Amino acid sequence: MTSTLLSGSGLRKAYGPTPALDGADIAVRAGEIVAVTGPSGSGKSTLLHCLAGVVRPDSGTMHYDGRDMSRMSDSALSALRRGEFGFVFQFGQLVPELTCVENVALPLRLSGIRRREAERRALEWMGRLEVDDLAAKRPGEVSGGQGQRVAVARSLVTKPRVVFADEPTGALDSYNGERVMNLLVTAARETGAAVVLVTHDAQVAAYSHREILVRDGKSTDVTAVEIP
Repeated sequence: MTSTLLSGSGLRKAYGPTPALDGADIAVRAGEIVAVTGPSGSGKSTLLHCLAGVVRPDSGTMHYDGRDMSRMSDSALSALRRGEFGFVFQFGQLVPELTCVENVALPLRLSGIRRREAERRALEWMGRLEVDDLAAKRPGEVSGGQGQRVAVARSLVTKPRVVFADEPTGALDSYNGERVMNLLVTAARETGAAVVLVTHDAQVAAYSHREILVRDGKSTDVTAVEIP
């Protein structure tokens, strides 16, 4: 791991009269896995959404790869999310009308890659996540664990520099949760991607190098454990 790739400083965000973030700070280095933990309603998902350029904070600064994200246009942030960021959500959020391979290929297709090439790359990633046999199936025809591995493949198909994972095992049993995390962490290490991982599960947080605790919208770096 090297210098800071992504950071937020003094981030504040309120929804009406309710503060979600109240001066939170975070820094993520290239190749680092950072777990963002805390109780429900603490602001951890809002912190992730700000870092990913999905939500603009009311105040504070965010930088990615030396660029001030607050000065970036909405279209520039969208391009960043398509090309350099990957996303995994609690319930996968696969498009039900598309096959699994079409779901994985979707970020490439949105970036202008031809269908045949996009699906070739998608199949490669599905193989690495051990779900290439599900290519022709639709999300409603696969199990929760399988669907989440398809979602992980989709998050990695563009070879992002940062993967944002919001409760990626929250809808899975312990066996499938562990399998998904093992595959996600292994793939991230192979590609050098950083991972920002929101979780309330201590076993999931244990996959990280550092843990950031968010409570009442404020953040604290509570641990620095190197994963062998």
